[in-house]
Amino acid sequence: MNIWKKILGITLAVGLSTGMSIAPVQADTISILNEITDEETTEDWAEDTSTILARSSYLHFGNAKIVKKSSNEVAISGLTQCHKQCSKVYLSIYLERKVNGSYGTYKYWNFTANNVSSLSKTIEVIVPSGTYYRVRGYHAASQSGTKESTSTLTSGIMVK
Repeated sequence: MNIWKKILGITLAVGLSTGMSIAPVQADTISILNEITDEETTEDWAEDTSTILARSSYLHFGNAKIVKKSSNEVAISGLTQCHKQCSKVYLSIYLERKVNGSYGTYKYWNFTANNVSSLSKTIEVIVPSGTYYRVRGYHAASQSGTKESTSTLTSGIMVK
C-alpha cells in the first residue's frame, strides 16, 4: 500500500508541475488595420502640398486631399495654383487603392484650363470598403514655351 501512495504522489506531482508550466497562447487576429505603414494614417483625411522653388516663374504650388465621407465614399480634391495667369494650367488626380500590400491606380482624372491662375476640382467617388486609399496629384503650368510642374501624394486612409 505504501508503494501505491508513492506512485500516486509522484503522478500528482508530475501532473501539477506539467499543468503549471503550460501557458495558454492566444492567436493573433490579422487585420488590415494592424498592417498600417508609414504610407498610411489613422485619420479620416490626408493632404499634401508641394510648393515650387523660389525660382519658379509660373507655378506656385500643388495640393491634393482625400477625405472619408462614409463607409464606401471618399471626396478627393486637387489644386494647381500659379503665381499669375498662365496660358495653360494642368491638374491630374489619381485615386490609388492598396491591394496585396501595394498601391495602384484605381481611377484618374485629367483637367486643363487656359488663361487662368488656378485650377481646382473636387470629386466624390464610391469605392469598395475595407482597404486604404490615397491621392496622387500632378500639377503644372505653362507660359511662353516654359512648363513647370510638381507632384503631390497623400497618406493612405482606411475606408471601412
